[in-house]
Amino acid sequence: MRLLATRAALLAAGLAAWEVWARQQNPLLYVPPSKILPALGRLIRLESYPSLPEHLGLTVVEVLVAYALAVGLGLALGFLLGLPRHVGEIYEPILSALYAIPSVVWYPSLMLFFGLGPASKIAFGVLLGFFPVVLAVLAGIRSVDRQLLTVARAMGAGPGACFVKVILPAMTGTLMAGLRTALALTVVGVIVGEVLGARGGLGSLINHAYGFMRTADYAALAIVALGVVVAVDAVAALVEARARRWAAAS
Repeated sequence: MRLLATRAALLAAGLAAWEVWARQQNPLLYVPPSKILPALGRLIRLESYPSLPEHLGLTVVEVLVAYALAVGLGLALGFLLGLPRHVGEIYEPILSALYAIPSVVWYPSLMLFFGLGPASKIAFGVLLGFFPVVLAVLAGIRSVDRQLLTVARAMGAGPGACFVKVILPAMTGTLMAGLRTALALTVVGVIVGEVLGARGGLGSLINHAYGFMRTADYAALAIVALGVVVAVDAVAALVEARARRWAAAS
């Protein structure tokens, strides 16, 4: 209870300081919290952006498609490279080096290949979500106790049984952390892609509000984007907790 009270006090102090400071600045560039809440209300009532549901729906679809592709490709390549142990040791440093490159560097090329439509946003989301998955698979397989596999094989377990009963439970924690990270990065990738250049989606509305100096609407849309990220992460946390319980019981 004391922790919640401390957090609430810090939040209130931060908002108060923000309010005082923003009121002394250029209103076209800086907006106080007292103006963001009415703007958020207008946004929810579809007064400022009547097409918000369509744009938000497009962003959700792009995120779902991008995440499905990132997970599918990441899992496939991760297990393909990781199960042969020496192959994974060869390719993991290369994948880590590619992951270290700022992803925004690739976005102009994605726009060139896929255009301004949803395809380039999906591709950017896949790019951001792919590497955490494949690296989590490689790290998870590497962390499996080899003695457990030896014992399982000695007791007659085949490759499939070893994978389901030994490898998968042992790597679940690492894998779920990678999947959760990939989900958050996929959402970020799609929205950032829409901000950088798109004809639709939540990010395009953010870019529109920013370009026309509608600062309060810009902040309200940013809160909506934050809500999407928090909701997605909350769902991922529930799935991760359930998967960890399954791994512990296996």
